[in-house]
Amino acid sequence: MYPTTLTQLARANPFSAPLFTLQQVEEPKQSPVKNGQSTRRLAAAAVAEEDSCEFGSAKYFILCGFGGILSCGTTHTAVVPLDLVKCRMQVDPAKYKSIFNGFSVTIREDGIRGLAKGWAPTFIGYSMQGLCKFGFYEVFKIMYSDLLGEENTYMWRTSLYLAASASAEFFADIALAPMEACKVRIQTQPGYANTLRECGPKMYAEEGLWAFYKGVVPLWMRQIPYTMMKFACFERTVEALYKYVVPKPRSECSKSEQLVVTFVAGYIAGVFCAIVSHPADSVVSVLNKEKGSTALQVLKRLGPRGVWKGLFARIIMIGTLTALQWFIYDSVKVYFRLPRPPPPEMPESLKKKLGLTE
Repeated sequence: MYPTTLTQLARANPFSAPLFTLQQVEEPKQSPVKNGQSTRRLAAAAVAEEDSCEFGSAKYFILCGFGGILSCGTTHTAVVPLDLVKCRMQVDPAKYKSIFNGFSVTIREDGIRGLAKGWAPTFIGYSMQGLCKFGFYEVFKIMYSDLLGEENTYMWRTSLYLAASASAEFFADIALAPMEACKVRIQTQPGYANTLRECGPKMYAEEGLWAFYKGVVPLWMRQIPYTMMKFACFERTVEALYKYVVPKPRSECSKSEQLVVTFVAGYIAGVFCAIVSHPADSVVSVLNKEKGSTALQVLKRLGPRGVWKGLFARIIMIGTLTALQWFIYDSVKVYFRLPRPPPPEMPESLKKKLGLTE
């Protein structure tokens, strides 16, 4: 009874279809592409012929890193005005009471140009972060998958996504920290510095090299949970969308339809990212504004309610950012014809162990 039930579920699963796959392996010539009934196996072979490089090659990793630069650098720079208001709400909630009030106060005091403060460190910092985040994620995902083996990779794929993304973000934050410190100082301390060329040397003269890296630990606290949620939630959401929402297998979807699924999954992941990382984001904003403070001191002073200030603005910002980042990243893969493996399928060896194949 139990194996029969599993077999029925497998037949209904668009990612598995073990009996259908076996038929195609036995009689490959009876399923030409023209009849519209091409299998996932044949579609994968067709895609492989069009790929510009091998999956896991040096070129693949370099272009993935380039995709990360475009996706993170451009999107974070585009939302600098919202990020500026969010940071000011976190460090001075008495003055900047809400999103709309924050925008009106900033425009009244600094003019429209004031909303662009911090764009240069934002672009440079998040481009470097994107390079490491997406590039190293692909590296660690393949590395950990090789260590686990095919069956364990499938069964523990969520843990694999979490571990690979956490490892990548560890290095990405080291690259981001100096520019993040400059950005927050420019945005939250009016009169301190208006440009990156002013801010960097001034911070170094006052506090030395430590000024650029004193926020790296709370940055890890903010970004590592954020990135773990960003990648793991995205990967599993894509899998669920193709399984339960999209009416046809991924191999039968056009590139534009696949990119729509990428955008939707990215936005869903972004909402959760904003929530899990917001308390640490509040600490980072205050810490980079003040001299001599520690993360623990700032956390105690903000209290349970203070760390959630500006959450709504961050949900809007991060949700949109994450969706656009995944969309741009996937578009880069499409443009350069990089390998884009379909959602994971249960290995044949595991199907046999579960009695799903005859």
